[in-house]
Amino acid sequence: MARKEYTTTAYTDVKDFVYGHAKNPVKLKNGMVVGGGTIYPELNFTVPTMALTDATWATAIGHYKEIATKTCERARELEVPGFCLEIETLPDMTFKPEWCIDVCKTVVDIVKAHESKHGIKGSVRITPNDNREGDQVEHMWRGPRWDETMKAFEGSAAAGADFLAIETIGGKEVHDDALMMCDIKKDVFAYSAIACVDMEHIWTEIVKIADKHGVVAAGDTACGLANTAMVLAEKNYIPRVFAAVDRVMAGVRSLVAMECGAKGPDKDCGYEGPYVKAISGNPISMEGRTASCAHLSACGNIAICVADFWSNESVQNVQLLSGIAPVASFETLAYDCRLMNTATARSKEAALLLRDLHADSDSHIDPHAWILRPDVVLEIAKGIVKETGFYNRTKKAAELSLASIKKANDEGQLRLSVREKEKLEQYIDEVGELPKTLGELAEEVLPDCDKFDPKKYDLTF
Repeated sequence: MARKEYTTTAYTDVKDFVYGHAKNPVKLKNGMVVGGGTIYPELNFTVPTMALTDATWATAIGHYKEIATKTCERARELEVPGFCLEIETLPDMTFKPEWCIDVCKTVVDIVKAHESKHGIKGSVRITPNDNREGDQVEHMWRGPRWDETMKAFEGSAAAGADFLAIETIGGKEVHDDALMMCDIKKDVFAYSAIACVDMEHIWTEIVKIADKHGVVAAGDTACGLANTAMVLAEKNYIPRVFAAVDRVMAGVRSLVAMECGAKGPDKDCGYEGPYVKAISGNPISMEGRTASCAHLSACGNIAICVADFWSNESVQNVQLLSGIAPVASFETLAYDCRLMNTATARSKEAALLLRDLHADSDSHIDPHAWILRPDVVLEIAKGIVKETGFYNRTKKAAELSLASIKKANDEGQLRLSVREKEKLEQYIDEVGELPKTLGELAEEVLPDCDKFDPKKYDLTF
């Protein structure tokens, strides 16, 4: 299936751009509909800190059994209308795909047995870790690392996973350097010349696997790229404005999965998800305040505005006073979703009011939150789709997000420090000086990309 480049946004009116509703809902075999009017909790979990070896594998599987069983029980007790359990595999589980498949089958069997007995609709997302980095990787699209990943997807789909997802890292070797130096030109290059190309290649294959097994190719996230920027900004290592612009550019990259045939919901840690949904109309998974177990951010409330799954980021299976941590996280998610669904049931106006309260509570104090406002997302997305090609769209994403942040600050809608304002003006100038073609940009930045080997991506410039 050839990649389809969207030329219009799926939404034209921001009043239709709201949580729980997607233009293209995803219906599962058990009747659960994602984006069909109900927002569902999606629990993301992992084992406690431990070495994964043949000797400890039974213990690891025991953790997954406990998490799945107790979460299903709590879902029944809370009377949730449906839920998803996401398995983000650890690196060792992709290096050894049999482990990934074993975990997936274990969780799927528990969820299906619980659904059969109690009628609570459950689903499972498998997210193999992307291990394609390091000097030992000879090529991004062939060789042992690639084969292991594809085997993990094939086996998990056959084992009954409902959703296939991954957090791809194509372009990370350049993106990391761009973040260290806050180099906007190199950042644009990392996304448009490398990350988007890698996305197209890997998602073409994931969609084939999903179609073969009758499951859903869900979506991706720029976790290793844009989330790294967000966390660094939260620690005051880089300007918040830089991280915000990086996030919007990541939206162009993550959209590629949908252009290749993914249906959603995309990955929870992709805070760029609203841009993906605005353009594709596919449902998305988001995380915010509920992800504080894994990382801090300035987007805790606004992240839920247009979500279809509400998630928590990876929480370890450790004991708390109330119970195991994954179940505690699930309860928080379930109550959030109950409130959102109650507002939706009351009226569209109530749902929009709740959406806008979430947006307004965050968006005036941080640029990363500002660029996630539903109205801002839709405005920028409409500008992005007027462009064609990865480079033009990434460049436009940077240009429009900077302009939106500046306008908001100038009009008193967004507070920026003196340092952030200075950096904002600097980045506006630098984006304005970007060359017309990717080839020209490559000539400028490639001499300073020592860690990047174009041959690993079959790229020439």
